[in-house]
Amino acid sequence: MKSMTWLLSAVLFLSIGFSACTEDEAPQIIDPTVPTGTFVVQRSGSFTAQNGTPTAGSAALGVDDDNETFLRFADGFVTELATGTVTVYLSTSENFVADPGNGNPDLKLVGVVAENGENFFRISSTVDSKYTHVILWCGSANIPFGYAPLQ
Repeated sequence: MKSMTWLLSAVLFLSIGFSACTEDEAPQIIDPTVPTGTFVVQRSGSFTAQNGTPTAGSAALGVDDDNETFLRFADGFVTELATGTVTVYLSTSENFVADPGNGNPDLKLVGVVAENGENFFRISSTVDSKYTHVILWCGSANIPFGYAPLQ
């Protein structure tokens, strides 16, 4: 009798569980790393390769429908990713000038490039107009891989 009660409980539980969730009722997952709605470009530019890398493509700074700021690398973006340490910075010039002891007000860390192709980087605040360039910096080799002026 116990096994029959257990079996009926299991069947009832499974039938409720499977019938209550259909594809139409699947929760919508919101990814905060991509723009919501339309991405409106404010400034953009094309990458210039440095130090023999294959860096190419374009970068755009803009906002989405929620007025969140993003940096976007377009579909055609490529760079050398073998080192695994390509870091993205906004800068006041095309030159990367680090000042580890004091920080550098002319650089703003954005993130790390995970893959070639389209990439979005959500920026936690509005971007000061003094930042006129995007720099790709390879920390392990201590060299720039490229830059893009934002106009």
